[in-house]
Amino acid sequence: MKKDFKVTGMTCAACSSRVERVLSKMEGVTKAEVNLATEDLHIDYDDSKLKIQDIIGKIEKAGYGAYEVKEDTKIDDTDKEDAINSLKKRFVLSLVFAVPLLYISMGHMMGAPLPSIIDPMKNAMNFALIQLILVIPVMIVGRKFFIGGFKNIVHLSPNMDSLIAIGTSAAFLYGIYAIVKIAGGDTHFSMDLYFESGATILTLITLGKYLEAKTKGKTSEAIKKLMGLAPKKATIIVDGVEKVISIDEVKVGDVILVKPGEKLPVDGEIVEGTTTIDESMLTGESIPIDKNIGDKVFGASINKFGMFKYKATKVGKDTALAQIIKLVEQAQGSKAPIAKMADIISGYFVPTVITLAVISSIVWAISGKGLEFSLTIFIAVLVIACPCALGLATPTAIMVGTGKGAENGILIKSGVALEGAHKINTVVFDKTGTITEGKPKVTDIITKGLSEDELLRYASSAEKGSEHPLGEAIVVAGVERGLELFEIESFKSVPGEGIVTLINDKNILIGNNKLMKNNNIDINSVENDVKLLASQGKTPMYMVIDGTLAGVIAVADTLKANSKKAVEALHKLGIEVVMLTGDNEKTAQAIAKEVGIDKVVSDVLPGDKANEVKRLQDEGKNVAMVGDGINDAPALAMANIGIAIGSGTDVAIESADIVLMRSDILDVVGAIQLSKATIKNIKENLGWAFGYNTLGIPVAMGILYAFGGPLLNPMIAAFAMSFSSVSVLLNALRLKRFKPKF
Repeated sequence: MKKDFKVTGMTCAACSSRVERVLSKMEGVTKAEVNLATEDLHIDYDDSKLKIQDIIGKIEKAGYGAYEVKEDTKIDDTDKEDAINSLKKRFVLSLVFAVPLLYISMGHMMGAPLPSIIDPMKNAMNFALIQLILVIPVMIVGRKFFIGGFKNIVHLSPNMDSLIAIGTSAAFLYGIYAIVKIAGGDTHFSMDLYFESGATILTLITLGKYLEAKTKGKTSEAIKKLMGLAPKKATIIVDGVEKVISIDEVKVGDVILVKPGEKLPVDGEIVEGTTTIDESMLTGESIPIDKNIGDKVFGASINKFGMFKYKATKVGKDTALAQIIKLVEQAQGSKAPIAKMADIISGYFVPTVITLAVISSIVWAISGKGLEFSLTIFIAVLVIACPCALGLATPTAIMVGTGKGAENGILIKSGVALEGAHKINTVVFDKTGTITEGKPKVTDIITKGLSEDELLRYASSAEKGSEHPLGEAIVVAGVERGLELFEIESFKSVPGEGIVTLINDKNILIGNNKLMKNNNIDINSVENDVKLLASQGKTPMYMVIDGTLAGVIAVADTLKANSKKAVEALHKLGIEVVMLTGDNEKTAQAIAKEVGIDKVVSDVLPGDKANEVKRLQDEGKNVAMVGDGINDAPALAMANIGIAIGSGTDVAIESADIVLMRSDILDVVGAIQLSKATIKNIKENLGWAFGYNTLGIPVAMGILYAFGGPLLNPMIAAFAMSFSSVSVLLNALRLKRFKPKF
């Protein structure tokens, strides 16, 4: 049996790994996968051996919370908002006490004045006690770090919280020790207080946790927007009478009446009438589709004109929209492939440092140096390994990187996305609205006797009464040329064929091949031209005046200005480019050839886009999906990195990891280049962070002292720790010089 749960209380990769480990060891569990970012647990288990409460109990025993996610569970962001607000309050409160603490402890070293009552030269005890009073509230506010950190040490699964807890506790305990020595008359210990180190670490790490929580708080918005697409009511026919009911009451087999402009409530099949339906919210394609008796229709699509009846074939969770929602949920809940480097390293780093601190202090105690010397060694080792620089290494680079991305119109929604984009080796593009403009436009005019302007003037005048996007494209073309349009004397729409109008006493027909055949119009003279236009992915429309063919107007979705340049730039980076579209193969191949795309997958249904992305991933490829429509949302969520066009739908934008605010796909290249620069910077930062600490540990252990060299006291250890943090920050700021190269 497969079940989904939400797991609360996780803080890093070590936490999610622990939950996976304890569950995988349970008898009856075949698979357990935890997603840290979304707090989702997907578990496969034998329900004859395990109950839901057994699973929840095991997670709670490991120190975390859990609850089952059911199909009818409503999405509620209240808890997430509360958690984000709580972290914000914790940061502000910590800052209120940490700032004066830093001033009191460090200010006098730079010549800043202090009242004599807390001057370390005059009142060493007061100087120490005021710092103790200020650090205690910061530690109380940050108590979750200590609870979680020490709990994970007990469970033999140290994480970033463990580093924070050990480092700040070491600084605090050494400060208490120093106060005891001051009380005994040894006032020089007033210079060996490290309360400000503990307070600063807790404040900065809380800020990082707050920023992380804000990005994680957006995971359910895409699904909520999808749910809002379906209408709340449906009009069904019962014994020949119209009856309005809730969409939840619609059953398979009900006959539903849909009027012009209304949304379809569920999926079904037309049983009476003809119409044109806008399915762009599901397919991403801009041109509405003509529908006749027997054709399938989908819930949440819009009936453009024509009243019709259809029989419900899929309702509730079986509709196309519901399936898309489910796909988005599954893709968002699947495990992120990107490992958190600092968390992985900390799993080895923390126990190593603790072991070295204990061993070195015991060795010095046995050698006869006494408890005080041994304690100094123990604290120095822990302080030199304090995680401030390690905690800053990744988030500072990510903060600068995401800021630089925003300056260049690239909205990167999480650190995971910024880290992961550098691994991309395959970019999958949607066609309509991504590679192309997404709006039909007149591309060719073929005339038979009339001038182009005269033909377009009659065509624009005739289509003025139409609501079809192809007709709208012709009207726009006429207006752009400054043509004065005629008044329409009569207008008739022929669904699936075209229009029939009367203008200046001239009978005008505009439409497809079917309309021409039904009116016995000879079109042989333009047959070759029409075939050529069709092969180029264009939609040709015949125009007839008073029974004689007057010309052909072709309409197509045109390429965006930088599409070809973007594909060329991706090829230079060694990246494969794939186009995925619901459009027909002929049109798709024509566009791909013009742009230079490597591979085309056409006639793709909404659900299959995510499957195609998954298939590429199964081949070992790191995939970026670029799209703008609702039908792209599952694929955007399934991809290693989802990239949405800023002018696209809200759902696509919410499902994506990166949003191109300028709607320029050339920025896909910029996003990948920025990711490569940032990941390089993160590795450099980790090098600085561990470099100072690791080089200092042997000195802190007293190895140099044993051979007549200096002893690293905690003050120098704290300075080294601070200097490593400054180095990390300065290195991260170098990213501000980043510029995309096309």
